[in-house]
Amino acid sequence: MSCSLYEFCRLQELKTVRDYLFQNQGKESAEEKNQTENELSWDTSDWESGWDNGDNKEEESASSTKAEEEPSGQSPPWLQDCTVSLSPCADLLVVAREQKAAFLSAKWRTDDSGREEMTLAVSWSGALCTEEGERVSSVIAIPLASQKRSSTGRPDWTCIVVGFTSGYVRFYTESGVLLLAQLLHVDPVLRLKCRTYEIPRHPGVTEQHEELSILYPAALVTIDGFSLFQSLRACRNQVARAAAAGSDVVPPPPLAYKKWGLQEMDTIVDHSSAGVMTLCVFDQMKNASILGGFNASVKGSPPAMSQFVTVGSGPYTGFYYAVEGNSQPLLSHVALAVASKLTSALFNAASGWLGWNKNKNEEEAAQKQKPKVEPATPLGIRFGLPDSRRHGESICLSPCNTLAGVTDDFGRVALLDLMRGVTIRMWKGYRDAQLGWLQVQEERGDREFSPSASLPRRHALFLIIYAPRRGILEVWAMQRGPRVGAFTVGKHCRLLYAGYHLMGVNSVTSQGWQLHTQQVCLLDPTAGALRTINIPFHLALSDKKNERARDMHLLKRLTAVLKSRDVDPETLEREAKGALLEIKHPAIKKQALESLLSSRSAPVSCLTNVTSALHDALKQQDAEEVEASLHQLCSSRLKLLQLYTDIQQLQSDANTEGCSGNDSLEGVEEELARVGPTLQRYARLSSKPSVSFAQDSPDTPLSAQAFLTQLECAEDGEVKVNRSSEAEWNQLGNFLFWGCLCGQSPTHKVCDTLQLAGIRPQQLLSLLMSVWLQREKDVLQRPVETVRNLHTLLIALSNMDGAVDESWDPQSVSPWWQQVRFTCIQSHNAAAALLAALVAHSATKTSITSRADSKLHSEWEAVSLELEQWAVCVRQLEDVLVLQTLLLVPSPQGTAGGAVVQCSIKTLLEGGTGGIADSVSKWVFRQSMAPERLKEILQRKETDDAGDKKEQKEAGDEAGEKEKSPEDADGTAELLLAVCQRFPDSLSPDLLFAHCSWEYVVQWNKDPEEPRYLYSAMEHLKVISSPHIQLGISTMMWSTFVVKRFSAAAFLMEKVGKAPKDRLCRRDVGMGDKAMTSFLGCCVQLLQILMEADSAMEEVPAPEMSVEEAWSGAEGPASIAELALEQRGVHYPLVQHHWLLASLMHAAMSFSAKVKPLSLFDSKGKNAFFRDLTTIQLMPSGDMDLALISVRQEFLLRVLTGWVQAIDDPSCPASAPLPSDGPKADWWPSLCIDLGSLLQVNPDILRRHLVCELYNQGLDPRAEEAMLQVEDKDVLGSQLLVLTGQRLSYSLLHNQNQTHAAMELLARLPPTLCTWLKAMDPSELRCPLVSLSETSRLVSHLTEMLPENHGQYSLALHLLEAVDVLSLSAGD
Repeated sequence: MSCSLYEFCRLQELKTVRDYLFQNQGKESAEEKNQTENELSWDTSDWESGWDNGDNKEEESASSTKAEEEPSGQSPPWLQDCTVSLSPCADLLVVAREQKAAFLSAKWRTDDSGREEMTLAVSWSGALCTEEGERVSSVIAIPLASQKRSSTGRPDWTCIVVGFTSGYVRFYTESGVLLLAQLLHVDPVLRLKCRTYEIPRHPGVTEQHEELSILYPAALVTIDGFSLFQSLRACRNQVARAAAAGSDVVPPPPLAYKKWGLQEMDTIVDHSSAGVMTLCVFDQMKNASILGGFNASVKGSPPAMSQFVTVGSGPYTGFYYAVEGNSQPLLSHVALAVASKLTSALFNAASGWLGWNKNKNEEEAAQKQKPKVEPATPLGIRFGLPDSRRHGESICLSPCNTLAGVTDDFGRVALLDLMRGVTIRMWKGYRDAQLGWLQVQEERGDREFSPSASLPRRHALFLIIYAPRRGILEVWAMQRGPRVGAFTVGKHCRLLYAGYHLMGVNSVTSQGWQLHTQQVCLLDPTAGALRTINIPFHLALSDKKNERARDMHLLKRLTAVLKSRDVDPETLEREAKGALLEIKHPAIKKQALESLLSSRSAPVSCLTNVTSALHDALKQQDAEEVEASLHQLCSSRLKLLQLYTDIQQLQSDANTEGCSGNDSLEGVEEELARVGPTLQRYARLSSKPSVSFAQDSPDTPLSAQAFLTQLECAEDGEVKVNRSSEAEWNQLGNFLFWGCLCGQSPTHKVCDTLQLAGIRPQQLLSLLMSVWLQREKDVLQRPVETVRNLHTLLIALSNMDGAVDESWDPQSVSPWWQQVRFTCIQSHNAAAALLAALVAHSATKTSITSRADSKLHSEWEAVSLELEQWAVCVRQLEDVLVLQTLLLVPSPQGTAGGAVVQCSIKTLLEGGTGGIADSVSKWVFRQSMAPERLKEILQRKETDDAGDKKEQKEAGDEAGEKEKSPEDADGTAELLLAVCQRFPDSLSPDLLFAHCSWEYVVQWNKDPEEPRYLYSAMEHLKVISSPHIQLGISTMMWSTFVVKRFSAAAFLMEKVGKAPKDRLCRRDVGMGDKAMTSFLGCCVQLLQILMEADSAMEEVPAPEMSVEEAWSGAEGPASIAELALEQRGVHYPLVQHHWLLASLMHAAMSFSAKVKPLSLFDSKGKNAFFRDLTTIQLMPSGDMDLALISVRQEFLLRVLTGWVQAIDDPSCPASAPLPSDGPKADWWPSLCIDLGSLLQVNPDILRRHLVCELYNQGLDPRAEEAMLQVEDKDVLGSQLLVLTGQRLSYSLLHNQNQTHAAMELLARLPPTLCTWLKAMDPSELRCPLVSLSETSRLVSHLTEMLPENHGQYSLALHLLEAVDVLSLSAGD
């Protein structure tokens, strides 16, 4: 692998830049000047090239990059007359000539092929000179590092430093804004150079500081990089603030610098600052002895010195050393500038006061005077390289600061050792040469085979020489290495070498940075391109190390080619074959081969050809030289590639072979016809639209790379299939067998090919079953054809050697067919598993029949055992198919329940005896099926089992009379009935209802804000016929889900003293106030069910749980019903005690009554709450405290009052029936009477209160019904007498619409009755306006209830007479 020259950036508007810089110079004069220079100069290209060795021509011809030939009409070399500088980050190019300059900034654009490329376009152009007659003499672009913590090494901005012939040095931004200008010396600026921070590679290397050096003809000025960085940042911020505010920019203070007067050298044209160096002790003693003689004294520590190297004449090269600390920065002019500003300010102010502002020309002349320039500190030359005839032209310092390249007017390039001050190498024939350095770091892969792998990575140094006279670019290895690369380029290019990186970087901020800089760039103005050189590290090595590094670079190049997207297959094959054959080391060659085989961009033909060529090359070598593992890898991969190609070829063949005549499918076809309707229903329900990715499609072709990763060749020739993931396994099986299953590939040829390849039949069988089960939807589209092809494949695989063992034990089953059964048992694809089982059953019969003639009679036992297991498996798969079809029925829109449960034989067996019922109960929950509807379907099943067709018809007629349910519309009821018929024991009514109730309560516990879930659980619990199961389920519900929230609600109501608000309910109970009301009602129902079940347990024996014979091998947790039967009996008084509390709390929440529920019980009653219902607790007994009974009575009376107010709904007619739940339910009065009996409250008081409240509300018909249950009629009569008086008083005295008859009646009333009516307060009536007929009926009932000897009986008669008269007058 050799050097390469590649283009990384394009230059736009280059012609515009040239026209702008040369617009004052006509084309004719430029051509005449160019012609004159050509006539006066000699063409030395022919004889200069003779100095080069002959072997260089071969390297030049092998160069991979050639520059385009120059057109005939090319313009003269204008770029050589310009001053050019490129930022190290290659994002800014400065081109200046005389007074003008153009800045080109980096931009990204998309070329015609769609690729992103970087370009340099003009961002600013203008004149830089401000002094009269000055011109630009030197330019340098310095990128400044960002101070942000998030920076990763990119520059913040770039400063352009420009030196002028007037001696001024000015600093600009990328947009041409002047930041700072300072006159450092009165002579023209010859050269600007910069040195930035470099991370020391070794502990002994002195850390170099940043510095900007400015060369004048007899002086050298150095500016510290840190102070310059801070000043430039401050100036830029000041300019930005002034531009934003619209104010003038405050002139910044001058820079601090050091100025050295370079002596004892005739002319100086270029320089290099090598940085601070320290001599070793020996060199210090040597210098002291030479300078001071034998008795010279030597200092203890060598001083630190700054080394400067200059080139020019007299001597040709000079070495200067400035001891650190001897010269302070020149700051006197800073004080002078400040003083002059203050003086001028005071003078201007005084002149304004006194009127001394007449001579403005003198002031302007004074301002135009140049500032004072400090003298330079003399610095004598230490030594030099004298050559009176040679004149140096340029010097280029290496990145390591130890070497430098020098050009002269003799066309020589000299290599200097700066540490020793000697020339160590010289090249001839390079007139007007341009130099650059390139430092290459050792790659990580190159250190793997090195004994010093743990040491830091090495660096190689190369010298770049551009000879414009010959148009050649050469790369030389340092220090005495050969030429490693040569490129033919244009004759008018410019070699741009910065020699520095980002300014403002130190050892702390540079940690973790990745500096993106270009070391050397070649600017080609003809093509408008910037090119850089790529040099492999191994070119600096030799012998074995070079070979190993070369192999690593070949591997890297191969990897880059494989990653490229634009490489055509032919080029890829050629590059890969060349790289693999050129690599010498077996380990690297093996790595390269593996990289090629794992590449997705390489076609299979390329892989086969390259692997075959490598295999042939290894065969031609000696057996001792070839590594065994490499040869084995090559031969195995070649074998697998050939297998992949053969399978692909068979799949592309148009001819397909039919089923052989020996394949008997009569039994399978009958089974298919029998299960056909279920398969169709299953296929329709399972084929729902879904989102999938194209790369996950089973029709995606298997690549050769994936094929190679899944198969492995052993040393004995056997091919093993590696099962890494389920997706890759299915993809491989799809590649091998799906064509055969579809009838598109010859089955027997494919099987023969796989058998010859050495793949075990057991793995092929596993692959076949996986693809069959995976592509269930495709199989169900053409079941007959695919089943026939599967039968052919199974027979072909079973006839392979090693498939069915010829000598298996007759007392056991065949491992071959057991593998098929095991796969079907585990599969969740019920339809595909059933079809596979039917085919395998038929194939087993065929195989056994073919072997029966050659077997002994004693082996018929194994035959029957094998077939019996297949019969059981087929029966189980049919059950699973029907069950899975039911579970696939979509739920109504908006219902909860999660994803569809996927079941298989294995999951159902592991689910225990209740696994099937649990799956169906989850489906019932998703369907939101009512318990009555489920009970009706289950009763239909029992009718079918009994065989009573007449009852079935009658039940159907009754169902037809009702509104047809959605389950009947889509056949869901028939499907559920079919499932229940296939599982008569596992889906018995009580077992299914138990699981449904448990599923609903589990879902309610997940979302307590849905009280309908708990209500549905109670409804399912009620329809369980067995009191034993009912009691156990209720006990588990209470202890697991209910009692914790119930106790929290009780304590909350006790604390608040009334029905709590929604916020408190959510905080303590975990649900809202409405949900808590429903929850308490369900608690009442649950405890009621517990009491009823406990009472009925003695009359009914416990049921026995059984399982179907085919599913008797279930192993797993017990069903809910079995757990319920294991529960202990409850303590009836304790359950009744909790029922009392739940009823009181439910009433309080329903009618928002104020009560502390726990305070309605004594201490014994409170201690018994929330205990385990199966334990015996000390319950309240005997008579209660009268105060406690009074509180209970008051609460029950408030409940009855609330109920009466709730049922008085004006929107509903009085004769309408009351609802079955809620505050308007008709059972609230009877519940209060029952609670009163249990709480030792007189029930008759409650009945009388209810009658009075109903009459008070104006509900006379309901009051008459309730009156029949009152026992103490006398007290009720007295109460109703007052109510009647209030009604009559309202009609006669307080009604605004009084009639004349009423007034006459009031005048004729007895004084006693009149006085009594006036004493009545009608405002206590909630409904005072009642018809006279109803009031008359009430008075009639009063006369019947009151005895004649009652004190108010006469008053009742007077009332009756008054009401009758009032009624007659109203009728008239």
